Amino acid sequence: MGTGRAAAAFLALAALTGGAVGCTVQPVDADGKRRSPVHIEMPSETPSAYRPPDSGSDSNSGSDGREKGGAESGDRPETAAPTRPPARVLWSPGDSGRDIRELQARLRQVAWLFDGPTGTYDGRTREAVEGFQGKRGLPRTGRTDTVTWQRLLGMTHEPGKWELYLMGGQPAAAPDARCRTGRVLCISKSTRTLRWMIDGRTVMTLPVRFGADPTPTRDGVFQVYWKSRDHWSTLYDSPMPYAMFFSGGQAVHFSADFAARGYAGSSHGCVNVRDEAAIARLYAQVRNGDKVVVHG
Repeated sequence: MGTGRAAAAFLALAALTGGAVGCTVQPVDADGKRRSPVHIEMPSETPSAYRPPDSGSDSNSGSDGREKGGAESGDRPETAAPTRPPARVLWSPGDSGRDIRELQARLRQVAWLFDGPTGTYDGRTREAVEGFQGKRGLPRTGRTDTVTWQRLLGMTHEPGKWELYLMGGQPAAAPDARCRTGRVLCISKSTRTLRWMIDGRTVMTLPVRFGADPTPTRDGVFQVYWKSRDHWSTLYDSPMPYAMFFSGGQAVHFSADFAARGYAGSSHGCVNVRDEAAIARLYAQVRNGDKVVVHG
C-alpha cells in the first residue's frame, strides 16, 4: 500500500475511534513535526460524588439542570436539629382522685404544701407545683408533667395511708352489724370514720381520730349518757366542745388540734372530730340514750 493511502486510512480509523471514545486526532504541525496521533483530553476538575443519571422527566428540574427554586440538583436541604417534645402533663387543676392525694402528700413532705391532702387539684396545689417547678429551673406551669413528677419522686418517700388522708376524706368502712338498727354513732377504727345512722341509713359520715397506745379508745357497744356543748376537761385542762360522753371520760367531741394537725396527733382516748360545723349539726341531732358502737 502507498504512503498516501496508508495515511488516509489511518486518519479515517482514528476519526471513527475518536468519535466513539471522545478522543481528538492531532494533525502534523506546521513545522513538520508530528505529535502522537491520538490525544485524550482529561477533565480539568476532580469528578464530584456520583449522582444518578437525569431521566429527563423530573418535574422538579428545569431545562438548565437546576431544581426549581434555584438550588443545584446536587444540593440537599439542611435538616433542622430535632427538638425535644414537651413533657406529658399528668395532672392539672380540676383533676381529683387518689393520685392527686399522693401528689399533695409529697408536696407536703418538701414543705411546698401545708393543707390537705384533699384529693382535689385546687388553687393551692397549683401554686405549690408552680413554686416547686420554679425552684428547680423547670417551666412554671402549675401543671404536673412527667419531668416535675420524677423530680418530686426523687426527693420524697412513698406516703402511707394516713399521710394520704392526713386531714380526713377516707372512705368509710361498711357498717358493723350492730349499727343497722336504731339511732347509732357507728365508729370504725380501721377506716377512722364515724357514721351517724338512723334505722340502717347513713345520715352523715365524718373523719375521726382516736387515743394513742397509752390511752386507747375503748371498743364495744355504749350509749350517750351526757352531752356538754362547751365542755372543758379538768383532767387535761383543754376544751372539748360538742362533747357527747359514752364511756367514762371518753366522748365524741370537736378537736382544734385535729383540725390543725390531722392524724399527726392523737387524743387521750376520746373520739376527735375535726370539722366543727359538721359536729355542731351532729350534736343537735344526737340524743341521750342513742347507741354508740366502736369497732375495729
